[in-house]
Amino acid sequence: MTIWETIYNAVIVPLGWMMFQILGLFKKKVRRGIEGREFLFERLESAIHKLKPDSKRVWFHSSSMGEFEQAKPIIAELKKRFPEIQVIVSFFSPSGYNPSRTYKLADVITYLPFDSKENAERFIRVVKPTAAVMVRYDVWPNHLWALKREGVPVFIANATFNDTWLKRAPVIHGFFHDVYNSIEHILTVSEHDKQGFETFGIHAPTIEAIGDTRFDQVWQRRADSKTRHLLPAQVVEGKKVFVVGSSWEQDDEVLIPAIIEFARINLDFLVILVPHEPDEHTLERIEYYLNGQIRNIRFSLMADYNGEQVILVDSVGSLMALYQYGQVAYVGGSFAQGIHNVLEPAVYGVPLLIGPKHENSQEAIELVKQGGAFIITKPDEALAYLEEFFSGESHRLTAGQVCAEFVKRNIGATGRFLARLEKVL
Repeated sequence: MTIWETIYNAVIVPLGWMMFQILGLFKKKVRRGIEGREFLFERLESAIHKLKPDSKRVWFHSSSMGEFEQAKPIIAELKKRFPEIQVIVSFFSPSGYNPSRTYKLADVITYLPFDSKENAERFIRVVKPTAAVMVRYDVWPNHLWALKREGVPVFIANATFNDTWLKRAPVIHGFFHDVYNSIEHILTVSEHDKQGFETFGIHAPTIEAIGDTRFDQVWQRRADSKTRHLLPAQVVEGKKVFVVGSSWEQDDEVLIPAIIEFARINLDFLVILVPHEPDEHTLERIEYYLNGQIRNIRFSLMADYNGEQVILVDSVGSLMALYQYGQVAYVGGSFAQGIHNVLEPAVYGVPLLIGPKHENSQEAIELVKQGGAFIITKPDEALAYLEEFFSGESHRLTAGQVCAEFVKRNIGATGRFLARLEKVL
């Protein structure tokens, strides 16, 4: 056992467990995660017992739903090539576990146990994986060390390197080295990320830039979305449709004044507004902004639609499919904690409006450079872009084509990942 393993298990694990329990008293999401882990091993052992014991198994771990979407194209292609391989899927967060419990390509779906040495070793003994795939950045030290002791090859899919927190806490450099040097295959989304790992002194046997499976997944979801008819054709036909995706309050404060102003002189303007968290408080806040200014209706009440210019989406899980109706899209979070997924609207070939906080997305940065995404900082700028894109097709179609081609050019990471994974199966 290394000094870092000793420190982690003697100090960090007990403190982490205590904080987990305390947060569970106040935060519903954390409490759901704690409750969901009750009898975890009993359920897991029962599920594993039903599988053929001599089959090879690949364990995929994702933090939450966003990361799992990145694993899905790998799992689908793996099952297509090797139907007999068993797939075990784990999640840290209930936001990933709960919506995915019916995912058909997984043989077992479970929470990841709390990262104590005892839990990690028991989890690996029960699952008996032939290989393990961690998605993006959610790596748990005791589970990695347990896999290493058992000789199980570990891959990181869509690996990204962010040294911001390391610069803030240089004392944990050694810990970072110890954890990531337990991983055999770090497969990064870009050459920049590859160089980051190497420069920092990570010496995994394989550090390769193979691309991002999110491009493959969003391309497939685009095809799937075409079969989802969420809005009647007569609602969107002949309209100037603007989709606002995953908006936070800070986004709404900039966009809604521009939406109201543009709608006053464009009666054929239709907004599909999808809040990031469509809880009742958020919905009522948005309706307060809109009422008396522009007619609006909740998505769940579309049976009563009568020409309202704003459709306020009050459910989750439909954003990707709703983007297909847009001619221009705004990607939320970029006035709040950081921008959400720009690939979901970009794949439909529409220009994107984004806020200033988008440095967390390399795709957003690249689309701004290429002329597919446009930064707004205030309502007047949002209004100006709406007027420009909806007054004529030329710029809108050109910018939209930039977005579509950007996604198309980057497809293929799934096949490259599988080529590496197959070698250990």
